[in-house]
Amino acid sequence: MEIRVRLVHAEGNQRIVHVAGYLGDRCLGSALGESSSAEEAEDRALERLRSRLQLPDPERQPSNHPQSPPPPRPESPPGPSPAPPAPQRPTEEPPQDSGEPEDWSADLAQLDLLLRQLGWGKEDERLFLQRLFGHPSRGKLTRYADLQLLRRALEALPAGAQPGNAALPLRRSDLLSQCDGLLQQLEWTTDRAREALEHHFSVTSRQHLSEEQLLEFNLLLEGELLGPLQPV
Repeated sequence: MEIRVRLVHAEGNQRIVHVAGYLGDRCLGSALGESSSAEEAEDRALERLRSRLQLPDPERQPSNHPQSPPPPRPESPPGPSPAPPAPQRPTEEPPQDSGEPEDWSADLAQLDLLLRQLGWGKEDERLFLQRLFGHPSRGKLTRYADLQLLRRALEALPAGAQPGNAALPLRRSDLLSQCDGLLQQLEWTTDRAREALEHHFSVTSRQHLSEEQLLEFNLLLEGELLGPLQPV
């Protein structure tokens, strides 16, 4: 099994690492780990992933090399039984764009100023865009929300940051996708997920959560996979 590791958040003394286990192109599972250092966050994420997949706890190996623990054994029911109905998961309406300006020139000028303050040239910008959006061109940013995401990301970087290893901001789409996967593994209904949102965040939809709150919700769901922490 190959372990893939990604630093998804770095701010102050908080580091959050995402790990995923793959057999070929098939993802067996993923987990998040949080700590004050990236190494400890990775250790916690790996521990959660091993527990979820029921893998032994070998000595830690470099995360970028394939490992070969036995794959998780699927549970075998004693006899044939009708398949349970697929659990309903919260559906998300895409947030309505509010107050989006028609002219982005002021925002683009602000981006240029931030890049100059970081001492980054065009190649540095292209490398950071590739890491953040999967393409190296600012001209391909067609959503105002993505332009704002880039601006916030640059504003958060300290002086001397390098585009190849600078911390990337949390992306809402990635967090929602991971949340969907966790809810599916938990087999939670829409009502069960809504109860958890109301209990922990006093909202009834993930649409009302910030990126940081979505990350916290995902961590709570991962805790539920390891064993319910408290009733909702």
